[in-house]
Amino acid sequence: MAATAAVAIHQFAECITCHAWSPDQSMIAFCPNNNEVHIYKLFTDKWEKLHVLAKHDQIVSGIDWSRSSNKIVTVSHDRNSYVWTQEGSDWVPTLVILKLNRAALCVQWSPKENKFAVGSGAKSVCICYYEQENNWWISKVIRKRHESSVTSLAWHPNNIYLATTSTDGKCRVFSTFIKGVDTRGSQSSTATDSKFGEQIAQLDLSSTWAFGVRWSASGKTLAYAGHNSMIYFVDEVELAPAAQNLALRDLPLRDVLFVSESVAIGVGFDCNPMIFAADDTGLWSFVRFLDERKATPSTSKASQLSEALGKLYGQSKGTSSDTVEPSKPRGGAHENCITCIVPLTKGRDGTIKRFSTSGLDGKIVVWDLENHITMAK
Repeated sequence: MAATAAVAIHQFAECITCHAWSPDQSMIAFCPNNNEVHIYKLFTDKWEKLHVLAKHDQIVSGIDWSRSSNKIVTVSHDRNSYVWTQEGSDWVPTLVILKLNRAALCVQWSPKENKFAVGSGAKSVCICYYEQENNWWISKVIRKRHESSVTSLAWHPNNIYLATTSTDGKCRVFSTFIKGVDTRGSQSSTATDSKFGEQIAQLDLSSTWAFGVRWSASGKTLAYAGHNSMIYFVDEVELAPAAQNLALRDLPLRDVLFVSESVAIGVGFDCNPMIFAADDTGLWSFVRFLDERKATPSTSKASQLSEALGKLYGQSKGTSSDTVEPSKPRGGAHENCITCIVPLTKGRDGTIKRFSTSGLDGKIVVWDLENHITMAK
């Protein structure tokens, strides 16, 4: 029997909105479902709170920590974004001019970290970059493309294309080329020839809200989740998109992460990471849950069915259903919806070996995929 994949479970708060790690992974920043960002550092085997970033007025909905420049970007329902720079022992905020009239919902640094994207409830995406002359962060806005709130963002490895999902059910890919910030490549790349805000693709695969968009490391495959318990894998998005719709028997996903070109992890309302793998022909399928839970004797299929039928029969007889049964512990690492998944360490072959998840149960869990990816294959 393989060892459990959850190697560390940290209960930081009652509920966690989002989280991000420092470049050396010695510190973690997260929002405890309020207007603050807490930064903890690991000393020996104990986490200690170092900083509280308290500049926002409402819930912080997105955090990203740049790897090379060591800057933290935060966005909030207060429609603002700040870039935090460490000066000595303090984190100094710089306001980003977003021009939003609705909540900012998600944020992500680009691969080169010369810009970042902010998705919002204003049906728009802000592409933010630093203007040296005026010493501030400004934004260019992609408007009139989305029909509802932008729920997630994902940068293509080329630093130009940006994928978005929305509660209008669509996944879109845009060009974010900004003159003076991005350089036109010498190779014959269509990415640098496109104009800012140009829509490269629109995927109408989901009839419900869409979440958790992510590119594979090569940029060849795009994945995102639908609130109808579907996950979508799309190849060759730019030229001739080839899509696979995978229906799940379980609850919907909220976020997706590629650990290699042929293995992906999905997390969401089942509170348990799901492993998906592609075979040699490129056909994706669900493999298994990552967190193997010990089933108690009372949780067999037969007992679950008889319990459900008993409840239905009892209610049909006119018995009172006002009393609510206490929720039973799930027995896994997470006990509530997982809303965020962040990659941590990569192996020599480029595959992600460790990642972390956070959820509405206030836990941050570190998962080790050693011996589990081979099992998926």
